[in-house]
Amino acid sequence: MNELILELEEITPKEFFGAQNANIELLKKYFPKLKIVARGNKIKAYGDEDLLEEFDRRLTMLMEHFGKYNKLDENVIERVLTSQSKDDYATSKESGEVIVHGVNGRLIKAQTANQRKMVELMRKNDMVFAIGPAGTGKTYTGVALAVQALKNKEVKRIILTRPAVEAGENLGFLPGDLKEKLDPYMQPLYDALRDMIAPEKLAHYIENGTIQIAPLAFMRGRTLDHAFVILDEGQNTTHAQMKMFLTRMGKNAKFLLTGDPGQIDLPRRTISGLKEALLILKNIEGVGMIFLDDKDVIRHKLVKKVIAAYKGIENRA
Repeated sequence: MNELILELEEITPKEFFGAQNANIELLKKYFPKLKIVARGNKIKAYGDEDLLEEFDRRLTMLMEHFGKYNKLDENVIERVLTSQSKDDYATSKESGEVIVHGVNGRLIKAQTANQRKMVELMRKNDMVFAIGPAGTGKTYTGVALAVQALKNKEVKRIILTRPAVEAGENLGFLPGDLKEKLDPYMQPLYDALRDMIAPEKLAHYIENGTIQIAPLAFMRGRTLDHAFVILDEGQNTTHAQMKMFLTRMGKNAKFLLTGDPGQIDLPRRTISGLKEALLILKNIEGVGMIFLDDKDVIRHKLVKKVIAAYKGIENRA
């Protein structure tokens, strides 16, 4: 039986191994045919030579990642161990830095490789599409980038919008005026902002129009200058709505469009404006696209399993 010994240099073994060696246990699941032992600052592995070579390569990638970001968790390990190449998970150090210092000392930063790539894309492009299932942090990361741009005076206002497609409900039957009817629908955007901006300041920003949260229909006829604009739930736009939104872009504007093509609430036979835009804009310079997946889910670990289970049913349908 062949033996491989890897020594951790300038890395704290306790942090690299994880609480109760959780990271090592995860490595064992990915390399079940190897015997892996972690003691002191060394990791020893025993098994076939070809498997040891692959283990050596993947562990080196993990050590490089830890050295760069000083962090290792289940999502990172999973992505590094399943990536085809370094390009699939590696990002610049800047993209992993704190985006916003939020409320009560909360540090808002990109948590996964794809979220960091999203940060990089927003820095390089004026229009970015962030596509992925629920819980992948695309909207939350986007709101953080918008707040950062406002704080840095790169933009004068933040505009957050959603197409008012009711997910199985009719807004007309809800009590209250239009704002009261729409506020619950816009709640995820409010929730993200409350994590990042103190309540009094947020209320002031909303009152004076520095931050605007409105349904997509309210964008018609406007030119959005000096603004960071986020279109959330973009999969529920029609062709006409998406074209209208994209052509609102004014000077010094940043546009982020998020969506999950797997959760379309449009009437049957209605083409999703998001799906169409992804096809026709993919080769246009200045437009970035990032596709997040279940490895980016940062909610409860069961969410990842739920997404995988539904994916299995949908693929068979």
